[in-house]
Amino acid sequence: MIPKRDLLSSPFTLEEIESARDVVRKSIKPTPQFSWPLLSERTGCEVFVKHENHLPTGAFKVRGGVFLLDSLRDLGSLNGLIVATRGNHGQSIAYAGRKAGIPVHIVVPKDNNSDKNRAMRALGANLIVSGEDFNEAMDFAIQHARKLGLLFVPSYHTLLVQGVATYAYELLTSVRNLATVYVPIGLGSGIAGMIAVRDALKLDTEIIGVVAKNANTYRLSFEAGKAISTDSASTLADGLAVRKPDSDALEYILRGVERIVEVSEQDLNLAIQAIFLDTHNVSEGAGAASLAGLMNEKDRQMGKRVAIILSGGNIDTLTLMSALSLKS
Repeated sequence: MIPKRDLLSSPFTLEEIESARDVVRKSIKPTPQFSWPLLSERTGCEVFVKHENHLPTGAFKVRGGVFLLDSLRDLGSLNGLIVATRGNHGQSIAYAGRKAGIPVHIVVPKDNNSDKNRAMRALGANLIVSGEDFNEAMDFAIQHARKLGLLFVPSYHTLLVQGVATYAYELLTSVRNLATVYVPIGLGSGIAGMIAVRDALKLDTEIIGVVAKNANTYRLSFEAGKAISTDSASTLADGLAVRKPDSDALEYILRGVERIVEVSEQDLNLAIQAIFLDTHNVSEGAGAASLAGLMNEKDRQMGKRVAIILSGGNIDTLTLMSALSLKS
């Protein structure tokens, strides 16, 4: 097991977040946060985009992978790491594992994005296909770790959160007086990182979580105040496709998030299209979710300074072409 901490009783200090920033910057340059005029015109507010799609793996999670692998040096020699993923967590650990010289095994569900599979193999990972969805792939990965003596790296862990939080530090120290930030929720590391930095900087920025309507376990759990699982999580936003919330992430989200909004598959497609048209960037479904959430709440944010997190750009060609062909 990888040691972790309880962020509710022991939140990250600003010094700890800045220490993670120093580690991450050895491998990864900061990403920009741009205010695009056409996007601001579309949403009716001054909107900044945090471009995590500009990272080496095309998504924010690589920050967590780099920091976690650096932190594992004190554990001694490892037989290898194993993760379950829909793509971005796997690419993160594969990227960091290759730099550290540690073998990485990645378990993906049967219908996983073929482009993300290719990218993980290109990073040197051993790809294993098992399960109908992310949660079944995770169950297999945990069993396989025990069988082969591998270290299982979950998608949500406080070391990952500390590394991922560096994106929020860059945003919140570069763009002052943000009223609101919209953050997509997969298993929770991205939004947890935003909460950690907002609180460490003592800001009053509202944090709004965004989930897919077809994968809304965190919205249901947030409103119930306890974990609520769903029977399926079928959405084009594969980075959001989870059926069960992580218990630690949920407790942290309950304390630090203003609300969680749902977006439909149509909303996600139109947001992918809007990002392409207004910023000339390619976004995956999870990356476009925050814009979809903002577009659904335009009236609430009119005239305010708002940020959205373009968490990743790893979209397959057919899904992108389908989104771009829609009439808005």
